[in-house]
Amino acid sequence: MGLFTVALARQELDRLRPILAEIVVVRADLVELTAALAVGGEPTPLGGLPERKAAEARLNELMTEIQETGAELKGVAPLLVDFPAELDGVPVLLCWLEGETDLAWYHRVDLGFPGRRPLP
Repeated sequence: MGLFTVALARQELDRLRPILAEIVVVRADLVELTAALAVGGEPTPLGGLPERKAAEARLNELMTEIQETGAELKGVAPLLVDFPAELDGVPVLLCWLEGETDLAWYHRVDLGFPGRRPLP
């Protein structure tokens, strides 16, 4: 996969929003099902082990869908998606974090998330 421009990354993020929203739901279901299956866990209307395995499989499918776009899924709780790009000839990752309304941050590839800055 090639590099994203800021405009293309924003377009791709908009296209991915339904997938990201589903990940949030499946992630929460998976946590609830796992807790219910733990020793002494409370039963849940979501089901049991078969539903937990199905949720895990669906989460993996959704994560793969994101990776296939060329974006990098760096975290699931919270969701963190990076889009490889270049700014002024420097390799960067355009960075979106769950809860943010827009793709407005980046960080140099070598600095990672702690080096995050607002897009110019």
